[in-house]
Amino acid sequence: MKINALMVPNPITISENASIGDAIELMKINSIRHLPVISKQKKLKGFVTLADLKQSLIPSMVGDLTLHDIMIKDPITVDPDEDIEIAAQLIYKHKIGGMPVTKEDRVVGIITESDILRAFIDMMGILSASSRIDVVIGDKPSDFQNALQIINDKGGEIINVGQTAQGRSKRTYYFRLNPCRTDILREALEDKGFEVVEAMD
Repeated sequence: MKINALMVPNPITISENASIGDAIELMKINSIRHLPVISKQKKLKGFVTLADLKQSLIPSMVGDLTLHDIMIKDPITVDPDEDIEIAAQLIYKHKIGGMPVTKEDRVVGIITESDILRAFIDMMGILSASSRIDVVIGDKPSDFQNALQIINDKGGEIINVGQTAQGRSKRTYYFRLNPCRTDILREALEDKGFEVVEAMD
């Protein structure tokens, strides 16, 4: 999935000459927490978050602190044509809540951790009616194929499969299925020597 399919397009922006109070008011009115700061030529100059603005509000009232002083200069950005995994890795690695999406230094969108979580939930089918069975499987390709075959033979219709990290001799696979009786699948898998960690109808 590409970032442009998930980002908030044409986001609200603010001029680099605006005040901290203006930025807070703009965020409040529009219920947003991230704000790209742009030049007169609409090029990205910086990025501010609601948390940063709130911390700077009182100092700005007693001094000459400006939006330009507190904004994140040269913020981390992503291209709209990059894969969503790139955005997820950057957000996780840098512990940030979101970032501007730019094309030729112009802001075309914003991607946040909430957008990434929504994509994960959609891909995993978590909010749709479904069943799940978690199975410990060895690292031989045939082990996985055997487990798949058992689930299919017992009527399990797989929506998607997740797994624990690589590098282990055994991994837990999370099979999300169309609604079904998982007790039948559990029994069949355990009869063939598989360990079923969890089963949810």
